[in-house]
Amino acid sequence: MDSGIYQHFRKDEAPFIDRMTELINTALTEYRPILTEFLDPRQIYIVNALMHSDEVSIHQFGGYPAAEKQRLIIAPDYFEPQTSDFNMTPILIKYPEKFAELKHGTILGTLVNQGIDRDVFGDIITDGTVWQFFVDTKILDFVLAQIDHIGRIKVRLEAIDFPNIIQPVVEWVAESLTVASYRLDTLVSDVFKVSRQRAKQIIEANQVKVNWQIVQKPDFEVRSLDMISVRHFGRVQILENQGETRKGKIRLETRTLRK
Repeated sequence: MDSGIYQHFRKDEAPFIDRMTELINTALTEYRPILTEFLDPRQIYIVNALMHSDEVSIHQFGGYPAAEKQRLIIAPDYFEPQTSDFNMTPILIKYPEKFAELKHGTILGTLVNQGIDRDVFGDIITDGTVWQFFVDTKILDFVLAQIDHIGRIKVRLEAIDFPNIIQPVVEWVAESLTVASYRLDTLVSDVFKVSRQRAKQIIEANQVKVNWQIVQKPDFEVRSLDMISVRHFGRVQILENQGETRKGKIRLETRTLRK
C-alpha cells in the first residue's frame, strides 16, 4: 500500500487499515467475496477510502436500512450478494414487558460480559418495548445457550427471520455545531452544554467512548463519522465539516441522541 494513506488516519487505525487492505487484495487476487466482521461507521468510511479498483465492490448490510454497525462484503464486480451471504441472525429478546424495562446499555453489557467480542454482534434496536439485536451466525448457538438474564431480568432469546425485524424508534436530532477544534473535551462541552473542565473530568473518569472504545485523553482528536458516547448524557456523531467561520472556528454537521 502507498504509505501516504496512513497520514490521513490515526496511528492506532494502522492495524485496521493493514487488515482491510489485505482483505481487499485477497478479493482482487483470488477473485472471490470476502466478508468482514461488524464495522462501525468510521471503519466503513476507512474501507471505502482504501478502495482503488473498479474490479471489486463493497456491499454492506446491518440487518435493517439505518444500521450503524454493518458487515461488508468485498467482492468482484460480478457478485450480487443475498442476505444470507452476510451470515448474520436477528435475535428477539423475550422478557416480561409489563413488569420490567430493558435498556440498551444493560443489553450491551450483558453481551460483552459473556466474553463476546464487539465485532461479532451488530446494532441493538427497540421500538420502545420490543428489543432485538444482530449477531454473527457463527456464535448464534452460544448466545442462545448462555444468556438467560439481562441484568436482573430473566429473558429468553429467540432467533427470528429478517421480515420480523421491528422498525426502530429514531430519536436522533440533526444539528449544526460551531467549535474551536476537534478536541474531544471541546466537543463534549459544546454538544452537551457542560463546562470544559467538567468535560475533561467526564473523559478522565472513563465515561466517554469514541467508536465504542473508552478514551481517556481530553485532547483526543475526533474525526468525521466518529461516534462519541457520553455516559448519562447521550451520543453524538460527527457527520461533515462544513468549513470555517470568519473567526477560524469549525462548522460541523452532527446528529445527536440525548438522554
